[in-house]
This record gives sequence, C-alpha cells and structure tokens, in this order.
Amino acid sequence: MSPEDPVEAHNRQAWNRLVDHKSCFTTAAEDSSFVDPLGTVDGLGWLGGSIAGQRVLCLAAGGGRHGPLYAAAGGEVTVLDISDGMLELDRQVAAQRRISLRVVQGSMSDLSMFRPQEFDLVIQPVSTCYVRDIAQVYRQIARVLRPAGLYVSQHKSPTSLQTSLNWNPNTTGDHVGTSGGYVLQHDYYSGQPVAPVPQRTHLREPGAQEFVHRWEQIIGGLCRAGFVIEDLIEPFHADLEAEPSSLAHRSAYIAPYMRIKARRVGEAKSVLVF
Repeated sequence: MSPEDPVEAHNRQAWNRLVDHKSCFTTAAEDSSFVDPLGTVDGLGWLGGSIAGQRVLCLAAGGGRHGPLYAAAGGEVTVLDISDGMLELDRQVAAQRRISLRVVQGSMSDLSMFRPQEFDLVIQPVSTCYVRDIAQVYRQIARVLRPAGLYVSQHKSPTSLQTSLNWNPNTTGDHVGTSGGYVLQHDYYSGQPVAPVPQRTHLREPGAQEFVHRWEQIIGGLCRAGFVIEDLIEPFHADLEAEPSSLAHRSAYIAPYMRIKARRVGEAKSVLVF
C-alpha cells in the first residue's frame, strides 16, 4: 500500500476532529428530509424525477446525509470518504433507518477499488477544495462513470476561497451607503493551500487544508476529462441587509458556491495549459 498523501492525511484528521466535536458540518439528515428524499437532494430536477435502481457513488460525501438520502430515494448507493468518522455517521443513520448502503474509506483522487463504468450517477458535495489536483479527481470519476452517466458536483468558488471571511470597515465600499468591504487575500495562481481558519465558520472548515482551483481547472478540467456541462448554478445565500461578516451578507458580494451538472460523453483529452 502506498503511503498516504500528507494533505489527505491532514484533512482526514481534521474531519475526524469535526465529527468528535459535533460540528455543524457533520450533521446527519433530519427526519423531514426523508419525507421526499429525492426532492431534498435534487430540488432542481436534474436527475429526471427518479433514481430507482441506479448505481450511485456519493463521493467524498460521508456524514449521514447524502448517502442515506440517495439510498432512501431508491439508489444503490456507495459512499466514499477519507474520514472514518464521517463514514461511521453513515453507518449509524443507515442502521437507524434500515437503509441499505455501502461505505468505503478512501481518497477521491484514487478510485481504483471500483470497476470501470461501475456507476450510473456520481454525486459530490463540496469537497474538491481539499485536494491539490482536481484534474486527477475528474479523471478518476470519468473512469468509473458509465457513458452518458451524470456527475453532479458542488464546489467552493475561487473568489470565495481567496477572500477574507470578515467585513473590513477600513476599506472603501462601492455600494450606496456602505463603508468597508471583503478583502482579496490569496493568490489565484499559487497552488498553495489557503491559510486555515482556527474556528468554525459557515464557509470554511476549521483545521482543514483547502486549495483555490481556478475556473479553467474546474470547468475546463471537466471538459478535458470527457464531460459536457449541461447546467451550472450558484446557490443563492445573499442578503445585503444581514449582519456584516455573516454568510448572507458576504454572499451578497461573493457567491460562495457553484453546482455543476455534467454528463460523461467522451475520452479525456491531454491539453497543455500555460
């Protein structure tokens, strides 16, 4: 067995600590979510109204939410996560609700434990920020997803990871009646992890190492891995009247996330990017 990547080892430990501390990021799906599980996870209708019998990989998606909900919606679910603590939450929820799902501990960057074209659908909540090389993740997904299969993923926007979490009253705002702003702090091209946050926020996970991926890596990388993008949204969290530094207030200036619907259509292409 090859040695664990230092970044992955760091983030595995960080997520295990979050589970131990019962962080908001490790909260299992509530009872009301299971009334209409597919509606809960697919409010946009991207999955066509039913996933009954589909082979679903919930990638880097431990925590007792995604896997159980997709399984309750009729999918044949495998949950892969690097954190044994997060996977234990899936086991607990599955046992409590008598839901059948498979859990596998491993890295999103290495899906060699799965067969080629093993899955009809790959679901990935916000997690690509925890790896340095997003292209490697895309290549792995392309291998295990059947032709015409869907890959639905959510990512932290590059600008959100580059920018301060807190409102700075000493900068000049351009919105009428405002004084202050959020500060761009992190290099777009460095490839180095952004500075960690020491405590809980609604946008960053304390103790984890995260990387800014450029738009051409997120979107262009998908295309080069053999996917076509069918839709993209930025989930709405904005409220300009909210308390400065809150998720809602910051989201009025910086969209924190994007969600992408992509379909597997072709072979990966080698492209030299300058």
